[in-house]
Amino acid sequence: QVQLVESGGGLVQVGGSLRLSCAASGFIFSISNMGWYRQAPGKQRDMVATITSAGNTNYADSVKGRFTISRDNAKSTVYLQMNSLKPEDTAVYYCVALWRQGYWGQGTQVTVSS
Repeated sequence: QVQLVESGGGLVQVGGSLRLSCAASGFIFSISNMGWYRQAPGKQRDMVATITSAGNTNYADSVKGRFTISRDNAKSTVYLQMNSLKPEDTAVYYCVALWRQGYWGQGTQVTVSS
C-alpha cells in the first residue's frame, strides 16, 4: 500500500533552518506530483509547496524565497528545505502524494521558537 514517511522536523530558533524528508513507497513515485502542506493549531491545512513529476514547483506566498521543494526520484523521496524560519512557520507538516485520491503522511512537527 501507499506509504509516506516524513522526517526532519524539530525545534529550531528563529532564523534557523530545517530540511524535511518524505520517503514514499507503494506507487510509482516518478510520475506523481508531490507536495507539502502544513497545519497550525486551530487553523486549516494549507499548501506550502508542490512539485510536479517534471520538477515544476509552486509555493505559498508566505514561504517564497525561504523554502525550496525538491525531489529525488531514484530515492522516491521529496524534500522541503526551510530557511529563515519564523514563529508563524510553526505547524505540523504533511507530505502528500497528489495521485489518484491523494495520500498523506502522518506529519512531522516543526516548532520555531523566538
